[in-house]
Amino acid sequence: MVERKKKRFVAGAKCPTCNEIDVIQLFQVNEVETIECVSCGYTQAQADGEVSTATRDFEQMIGVFKQ
Repeated sequence: MVERKKKRFVAGAKCPTCNEIDVIQLFQVNEVETIECVSCGYTQAQADGEVSTATRDFEQMIGVFKQ
């Protein structure tokens, strides 16, 4: 069973494929953080462990997505 959580738009985020701004939405599918462009359909996923290793001790991050 696929468990999806509420989608949220990321203000000011630019799609790496179509370069549109404010079209990226963030959500989780089975504990995997995922972004999706509503304009072109680009998607990228990142497991929770990868997010925490990219965060510095003094920062609070929702997620870090590498291109």
